[in-house]
Amino acid sequence: MDIRQIDDEYSVSGQITVEELDEIKGMGFKSIVCHRPDHEAPDQPDFDLIAARAKELGLEIAHIPVGPMGVTADAVRGMVDALDELPRPMLGYCRSGARSTNIYAQTQHLRG
Repeated sequence: MDIRQIDDEYSVSGQITVEELDEIKGMGFKSIVCHRPDHEAPDQPDFDLIAARAKELGLEIAHIPVGPMGVTADAVRGMVDALDELPRPMLGYCRSGARSTNIYAQTQHLRG
């Protein structure tokens, strides 16, 4: 797990596993946003598995998939809502962290 801090409220990572959620919680994260569509790769854990364990740990979680079409206006609105509603610090993840970084950058001028 390679977590990269973007600012005080938001960090990004590549794909996480159910087993890594305890460590993520221990690092102080309060919420997680998944930007990866389910079934993108055969070895990827389904969002529902990640979400179930996150909820057991008291982490809030949202699924805002960014697929082959890239970051859409709907995805950006979903991310703005997540940033407004979920506690921080927040961890965004996708395959490499790039989509999670990109969508966050696109929310910043909207949240002004």
